[in-house]
Amino acid sequence: MTDQVQEAISTANEWNDAFNVGDVETCISHMHFPHLRLSGKNEFESFKDPDAYRDRHKNSFKMLREKEGWHHTTSLSVDAVQMGAEKVHLTIRQSRRHEDGTEYKVFDTFWIITKIDGRWGLQFRSSFLDARG
Repeated sequence: MTDQVQEAISTANEWNDAFNVGDVETCISHMHFPHLRLSGKNEFESFKDPDAYRDRHKNSFKMLREKEGWHHTTSLSVDAVQMGAEKVHLTIRQSRRHEDGTEYKVFDTFWIITKIDGRWGLQFRSSFLDARG
């Protein structure tokens, strides 16, 4: 595994760990902006800066818990499918789980991790997660 792939996977894992505990600031520290997300319904979300991401996610974790009984998301697999010196494409299979560890939703996602100013960060996410199903 190349250094850039190790850095990209580490960045993805650390972002996911922060997401699981609702730590928006640590998520932001593992991102680059502008940041784009393409949902499972093919709708783009664009976050031009950290404040835009903060505003969008201030209640997200509470809503996930109330609506789905979500407790955490586990990455079942993480694979680098393309890589360069300053950009890595990852395919990730994720599992949403309840507090008791019961899996209730599995989905595939594609992340682009970029190295800007010497730092690796998540810059683009596209998933097949559909919040309706």
